Amino acid sequence: MKIAITGGSGFIGQKLTAQLTSAGHDVLILTRSLEGKKQTDNVSYVKWMSDDSSPEVELEGIDGIVNLAGESIMGRWTEKKKQRILSSRIKATQAVLSIIKKLKQKPKVLLNASAIGYYGVSETIDFVEGSEPVETNFLSEVTDRWETEAAKAKDFGLRVVFGRIGIVLDKQEGALPKMVLPYKLYAGGTLGTGKQWMSWIHIHDLASLYQFALENEHISGPLNITAPNPMQMIEFGKTISQVIGKPHWFPSSKNSDYNDFGRNEYLVS
Repeated sequence: MKIAITGGSGFIGQKLTAQLTSAGHDVLILTRSLEGKKQTDNVSYVKWMSDDSSPEVELEGIDGIVNLAGESIMGRWTEKKKQRILSSRIKATQAVLSIIKKLKQKPKVLLNASAIGYYGVSETIDFVEGSEPVETNFLSEVTDRWETEAAKAKDFGLRVVFGRIGIVLDKQEGALPKMVLPYKLYAGGTLGTGKQWMSWIHIHDLASLYQFALENEHISGPLNITAPNPMQMIEFGKTISQVIGKPHWFPSSKNSDYNDFGRNEYLVS
């Protein structure tokens, strides 16, 4: 298959590119600048979202698109940051739809990134693909509007998958190093009540599930990309403590922002 990826130079995009190329697929990464980008036998770069780009020319004949583009949600969520998080995702998705519209031969599938934050936060409810949101917060609003925009690809006959990702774990990148750091500094402890559920996924499993969704025609709509066994934050913290041999102290924050895991910007990947 020939797969185009937006956001291909990011944390998830790089792992997905490696996964797809190792499986024999060709990847075309959409980028705003070609400077410093090196083509290989299986990976090429296509300029997009600029006045001098016509990505539809080079993307003619692709089999699928993975849309990962958007402002990183890591960092402090100021009002300006939240606006960039939302607008960057909507604008990138609209650009993807514009490309699809111009292609003479339409791709078969659009796999659009999303997050389990779509459902909101609960300590008692199990969320499956058919679940409705239990509350409205910033992350649920972003994911809902993002998926609504991506769903317009169905009008062009594409199979659309919404990859609702949990907390992505990798020992070198993503959320895990930030969670481990306080323990390395002997300051690790339970955040808030510790009862908050953490639905996680390892980056390698995430990439494999994305590949599976691209290759299997029977998959469409929401796809929860998490491990089958979520953990409460208190247990996750104790696990970190045991693995790295550092103490797990008393709750490190009583701030209500930590009591609903997933709302706090530093805890979402």
